[in-house]
Amino acid sequence: MRGSAPDSPSTPGHRHLRRAAVPLAAAALLLPLFGAAPAQSAQDSSPDRLQSAFASASAEYHVPQSVLLAVSYLQSRWDYHGGAPSVSGGYGPMHLTDARTAIAATEHFADGTEDARGDSSRPALHPEARVPADSALPARLKTLPQAAKLTGIPAAKLRTDPAANISGGAALLAAAQRRLGEPLSADPADWYGAVARFSGADDTATAASYADDVYDVLHTGERRTTDAGQRVALAAEPGLTPDTAQLSRTGLRTVKDDGAECPKSVSCEWLPAAYAQFGDDYGNHDLGDRPASQAIKYIVIHDTEGAWDGVLNLIQDPTYVSWNYTIRSTDGLIAQHVKAKDVAWHAGNWDVNARSIGIEHEGFLSDPDAWFTEAMYRSSARLVKYLSARYGIPLDRQHILGHDNVPGPTASTISGMHTDPGPYWDWAHYFQLLGHPFKKTAGRQGGLVTIRPDFAANQPAYTGCATAGELCAAHASSEVRLYSDHDVNAPLIKDIGLGKTPTIDVNDVSSRVSTGQQYAVADHWGDWTAIWYLGQKAWFQNPAKQPTAVSAKGMVITPKEGLASIPVYGRAYPEKSAYPAGVPAQSVVALPYTVPAGQKYVVGDEMPGEYYYSVTFTPDSHQVVRGNDLYYEIQYGHRVEFVRAADVTVENSAS
Repeated sequence: MRGSAPDSPSTPGHRHLRRAAVPLAAAALLLPLFGAAPAQSAQDSSPDRLQSAFASASAEYHVPQSVLLAVSYLQSRWDYHGGAPSVSGGYGPMHLTDARTAIAATEHFADGTEDARGDSSRPALHPEARVPADSALPARLKTLPQAAKLTGIPAAKLRTDPAANISGGAALLAAAQRRLGEPLSADPADWYGAVARFSGADDTATAASYADDVYDVLHTGERRTTDAGQRVALAAEPGLTPDTAQLSRTGLRTVKDDGAECPKSVSCEWLPAAYAQFGDDYGNHDLGDRPASQAIKYIVIHDTEGAWDGVLNLIQDPTYVSWNYTIRSTDGLIAQHVKAKDVAWHAGNWDVNARSIGIEHEGFLSDPDAWFTEAMYRSSARLVKYLSARYGIPLDRQHILGHDNVPGPTASTISGMHTDPGPYWDWAHYFQLLGHPFKKTAGRQGGLVTIRPDFAANQPAYTGCATAGELCAAHASSEVRLYSDHDVNAPLIKDIGLGKTPTIDVNDVSSRVSTGQQYAVADHWGDWTAIWYLGQKAWFQNPAKQPTAVSAKGMVITPKEGLASIPVYGRAYPEKSAYPAGVPAQSVVALPYTVPAGQKYVVGDEMPGEYYYSVTFTPDSHQVVRGNDLYYEIQYGHRVEFVRAADVTVENSAS
């Protein structure tokens, strides 16, 4: 949203089965539960020091090491993020939250002025977003100060020292176990209730969903090298059955089924967006009859740039914008605000709004260096898989869009379009969770490529994260920079629609491609690959030893023979003759972009020319106008665009 706002647990009632014996090879990956060697010094550069820190915290606070590892994995995947806070003000491997400090340390830079509804047939609304007062912050956003009291470790050290942070997390888990009246058992199966409380959730459904995810990590095991080069491993315990009966003793509220459209594998609440008339206007969404009257083609990924409670206040303001779902960072709770049949105002392009579902991910900070929790990624992925299956939405980057991939509907709106969730959203990991990882096809990169840098190793320079014009801290990124020649000193690719010199500002998407996006190959030069992008040949570094793209196959469009170039559109509207009496015809005006002869662009989908007419509070005048014109959605630049089917030839491009 940046810039404009935004299986049930195991049956209780029986004691758990003791976990199955761990194979020797797997057991060798784990240090003892208790009584492990002391943590190594901060100066120790050993790649195993983080694993030792987990062992030491486990021994000191009598929390099973496997539980500590699994909770940390769900919070941060064991990453440190250079000490930067998450989008909900969480620090370190245990994601200890200190939202007040995170807010105070961050300046906020809006990145767009778009009208979220994206339809010039009604006035744009731009109310001011407000961050809630510090006193309104819930306990789940202040766990770091609590950990400081329990451990005696200064808050500053808990934020900046990974080993201290892990100790703080262990202390919180132990305290939660004691509050439940449970012993500090060495068996991880005995910690279900404490894990549920650690989530910070205030209801049993969300807490159980979080704890189930932690125990899923325990069942499957994990192993990875962190962003700080640390090797961490957790052996799988497939026979582990947690004592889910503990959940009934947590004292958390019970949420009844309220009709929210969500999978059963997540915690979800119905918190409706406002729908009201005020004066001659109304908001904050439109009633519809999707998908019966109009197909849902897209899911748009946003981040909120606001706190959970503040964002929920905004969604209940009829003079504001809306979106379908919000996902909480700390525990993955999902709130649905707008039913799928209705049209939310979230993407800044009415055509995309009418064909999409918008999902916001909680965030305090407009600083793009803030990171997203594993709990939120997993909850989001489950929701998207559910929506994909229910509405037939393909799981690819042509249909699962970032807000930064939505096109400006007209030339005048291009510069105001938003850029969230930004270059630090891990698209590769997200699509792994969706069960559709970006794979290489056989053959040389001769036809198409899928952008797929190594997220951790790919750290292009950006400016404008904390202070305008200043370099951001080095950080893993999903995006790859484009140049006008095979030389890092060559000018960046220019987006003529923006009308300005391209920069490396974190919100400038003119010369960047993103993980999962696909493009037609235009040329090769040594370790460089060129693609067709914004009507130009755009180069990016793609060394064989550390590739930033892999070969792909798919359909492409190219201008029909005899045409020097063809126009590009920001929306797929029907021809003028399709509009019935009483519905004003919408202009079909090309953007300042073209596809020159000989260039090729990847096809995402075939789109019927449609316009959803909805400018009144009551839905009796609403209707979907359909024409004879067909369009193809193409990956044109960083954003998708549309071309008329009558202007192009479609080809199958093999690698």
